[in-house]
Formats: sequence, C-alpha cells, structure tokens
Amino acid sequence: MKENHTPYALLGLMTAGFHTGYEMKQMMDGSLNHFWKISYGQIYPTLKKLVEEGCADVKVTSQEGRPDKKEYIITPSGEEQLRSWLMKPVEDLPVEKNELLLKLFFSRNQEKSVILHQLESYREKLYKKQHTYQSIKEMLLREECPSEDAPFWIITLNYGLATTEAAVEWCEKTKSRIDEMKEE
Repeated sequence: MKENHTPYALLGLMTAGFHTGYEMKQMMDGSLNHFWKISYGQIYPTLKKLVEEGCADVKVTSQEGRPDKKEYIITPSGEEQLRSWLMKPVEDLPVEKNELLLKLFFSRNQEKSVILHQLESYREKLYKKQHTYQSIKEMLLREECPSEDAPFWIITLNYGLATTEAAVEWCEKTKSRIDEMKEE
C-alpha cells in the first residue's frame, strides 16, 4: 500500500510559515499544485489527525463576527516525523496521466491534421506553463528578504522549467515525425 504523503506536505508548510488551513491551501494553489496535488477536502482532516498524533498543536483565536481562527504549529515530534520522511529515499517514479499521450497512442485511425493540431495546442499550453514557472522564479529572485526555503523552491521550479522545455522539444520533434508520415 502506498504511503500517504499529505501529512508531510502539511508539516513542511508549517515549517515554511504557513499555519492556517487557508494559508496552506493558498500556497498549494500557487506553488505545490504544479507538482503535488492536495484537495482542499484533505487539508482539515489531515491537520486534525496531525494534532491527534502529537505532530502539531493548534492555537484557536476568537475573531469577532467570523469563525475562530485555527493556527497549526509543528511540534518537535512533527519535526522529527518530517525529518525522518525527508531522509527516506524516493520509492517510486510518478506515473503521469497525460491525455495527449493517450490520444496519440490510439491515433492510427486519426487524420494527420487533427494530430498536428492537438500537438500544437499542447505545445501552446506548455509555453504558458513555462511562462508561469519563469514568472514565479523571477518573483522569488526579486524578493529582498526571501524565505529560507526560497532556494529549494527555485530548485523545484527549475525542474518544472526543464521538464516543460523537454516536452516542448518533444512536441516539435513529434510534429515533424507526424508530418513525414503518409496519410493512409
């Protein structure tokens, strides 16, 4: 059975200064979501479990006219759990679900013009993704007092940039290969 990595993602977010479920979700949507998906519905049950297991404490602050604010703080036990997980080797390579690859796999019966259009559309999406990564990277590099985590955030952005660049190159080569094929 695969290990659930969501608790480690939330513990890591606590160490980076994100203490409310809302702050964690905002950070996920803006950064982690590019390589790690966590649904909003997973956050609060996981935070509750982390508190029950002694990996986090919760500080509740009353707010006038609004629900109580819950701030989650990693405990020494939580820090140890996170460190232990960080030291473990990565067990599996991720399996990517890619609709374009699925369509290409079965494209023997598809018109060449449709395949080329799909590849071009995919390449345009990759360019947008590349631009997003580059914008985030530039923002992090411009910060006067970046987070101590920023160099590691940039490393993950560089991975995204490199894989996106490789996918763009693959698209261009694949378009050329499809173009050379004869219509049947």
